[in-house]
Amino acid sequence: MNIKKIILPLITLLFPLLLHGEIDTIIIRNDDSTDRIERDLDSLLNNWFIQMSVDRSGILPLDSAISEFPDSVYVDRIGRINSVITLPYNSIIRNHIHVYTEKKLDKFRIMLGLQDYYFPMIEDIFDSYGLPVELKYMAVIESALNPNAVSRMGATGLWQFMYSTGHMCGLTINSVVDERRDPVKATHAAARYLKDLYGIYNDWILVIAAYNCGPGNVNKAIRRSGNRKDYWEIYYHLPRETRGYIPQFVAAAYAMNYYREHNITPLQIDLPLAIDTVMVSHDIHLEQIAAVLDLPIQELNALNPQYRTGLVPGKTRPYAITLPVDLLGEFIDMTDTITGYRKDQYLTRVNQTSATEHSTYVAPDVNGRTKLVYVVKDGDNLGFISEWYNVGLSELRYWNNIYRNTIKVGQRLAVYVDPSKAERYSRVNTMSFAEKQKLAGNSSVSVSTATVPSSLAITASADANYEFYTVRYGDTIWDIARKFNGVSATDILMLNNISDASKIQVGQKLRIRKKS
Repeated sequence: MNIKKIILPLITLLFPLLLHGEIDTIIIRNDDSTDRIERDLDSLLNNWFIQMSVDRSGILPLDSAISEFPDSVYVDRIGRINSVITLPYNSIIRNHIHVYTEKKLDKFRIMLGLQDYYFPMIEDIFDSYGLPVELKYMAVIESALNPNAVSRMGATGLWQFMYSTGHMCGLTINSVVDERRDPVKATHAAARYLKDLYGIYNDWILVIAAYNCGPGNVNKAIRRSGNRKDYWEIYYHLPRETRGYIPQFVAAAYAMNYYREHNITPLQIDLPLAIDTVMVSHDIHLEQIAAVLDLPIQELNALNPQYRTGLVPGKTRPYAITLPVDLLGEFIDMTDTITGYRKDQYLTRVNQTSATEHSTYVAPDVNGRTKLVYVVKDGDNLGFISEWYNVGLSELRYWNNIYRNTIKVGQRLAVYVDPSKAERYSRVNTMSFAEKQKLAGNSSVSVSTATVPSSLAITASADANYEFYTVRYGDTIWDIARKFNGVSATDILMLNNISDASKIQVGQKLRIRKKS
């Protein structure tokens, strides 16, 4: 059986639905506008090591940067870039070049600093697949070289995979590990997909376009243009965002190659360039490693962005940990010490609450469910919203690629419900807080405005009449409520006069309910 004859048509059929079909990456909606790319550069370049680098070095004066050259200079320079991919030049490309070299120069300097960390890895992997290494500039467009980048539609990582696409490409995505954020594994997945696309089109420009909008859309554009297979001949039959994607690619290639001619200096990023990986076959937490090896936890998280909770679940199967190369030997020598460090705090909690989850949990299948959209309002939190729609908190996080519990007023959340109950839940978005609480069977009093009755005031004599719970690392109000039958998150918040559920602290004692 010829597997390729089966796989390639399947890719053509499915990937338009799964990869970038509706994605919000660093793209523009109009051929002559760069507003979108400017906004997304601001949001995508938000990470600890980036912020620390900016804080320490400061943004250097930009007055010396040269923002513009004559068209003839751009044409000559682009023509001298070593590339098997044809790189054209026109006014649209010039406008995108100016985004990097002028309008968002501070963000571009950050990407220049990041290229020393990510480009060698991407080049090595692409070369091993026989791909043109200049395809690395696609990562600049997709994620601004930030492995933690998450689009508004939920595409995640250096190569902006949606959940379904990442899963189909062999990436592990669950409540503990998200390999879309793993720069190495995600790059391997992107390389496999790009190679499959080249098997379809035998044209790298069309491959780049298909990565953005899906091969289905490219195929439709080819048919509508009379079966022409040149990008510029099918240009106006492509989705608008894809018309801007190729100009962005050329602009990124130009800017990354000729930033020195513009008097632009890369920002020094505080990530160790000398790194290596070590495989572990037992559970271990990044905070244990950071504490014993005296390594900033933020740096360790930046080196291992795929571990969503900090847990490396090696007990299920071997996982790789990335470390500065000078600490690798020390880690190997002290593995037992690291694993034993505050084990009750970092690993017992996992065994009690999520050991089975991280080995068996699969993000909920939305097939057959009805998608609803909830717009976050003042005073909302994820716990309330999950109760109002009767869905799991972890499900809500997954559907919207929310790492912890942080949401913003006006944010649009996707919620997938049973079709038979869709009409009932479709009204939630327009209900008052009291109505939503009533729908979920909770008190109708808003936590943010509630006051604790005097009979529940915290006094020494009253304390003996209540059950208490001591907050552990990683706990949320909703996790705690589920440990006690008949207790809701709202009950705990009101009983402890807490107005912001995200502000509980490790070691804090919470009243749960009166003793019977």
